[in-house]
Amino acid sequence: MKISDLNLEYDKLQQKYGSKELLSIYNGGCIENPNICFVFMNPTGKNIASDPNWKGRRSPWIGTKNIWKLFFRIGLLDEEIYVEVQKRKPQEWDEEFADLVYENVEKHKYFITNLGKCTQIDARILPNSVYSQYLDLLCKEIEIIEPKIIITLGNQVSSIVLGRNISVSQCRKQYFQKGIAEKSYKVYPVYYPIGNGMMNIDKAIEDLEDIIKSNFEK
Repeated sequence: MKISDLNLEYDKLQQKYGSKELLSIYNGGCIENPNICFVFMNPTGKNIASDPNWKGRRSPWIGTKNIWKLFFRIGLLDEEIYVEVQKRKPQEWDEEFADLVYENVEKHKYFITNLGKCTQIDARILPNSVYSQYLDLLCKEIEIIEPKIIITLGNQVSSIVLGRNISVSQCRKQYFQKGIAEKSYKVYPVYYPIGNGMMNIDKAIEDLEDIIKSNFEK
């Protein structure tokens, strides 16, 4: 199975749980044994790839700025790409630039996805019951790409993925084991660093730097 084989299921769930005038957002980056799989919450209409007129890739955070600041600060985005991202207004992203950004993500060997692929008009809080509808599909993504570690962003996503109540403030830089398709993965819950979580971006960066160092720097 290829990662793109899951897109039809995501599109069906968009019609059920997402905004009817927007498209679902899938994933992007390194799909062959990446170092890290980052799992965020769900996309909003700020991602310009959710517009039905968009003809390019439908990957997370297209047309936004703040998350790329985080990836740059933890050494996972080249400076020239970061500078160009910060210069561009959302409508100045095009399909070619989105590909350029995600080629850089792939170069740095990480994968970006959301637990929920259902795009909402705004950053409304979704109930656990909606996110839970996507858990099996997320596990299938992980089974296909086989990341070295998984980073879940925020209490809600971390709790659903791990099947236990998680407070990221109580388990900073700690990992939990999750079994998927007869493999065991390290899952690190980290502060959600975007939107209402912007106040925690420095803590997220500190924790991510330490997690990356402990796993990939010898």
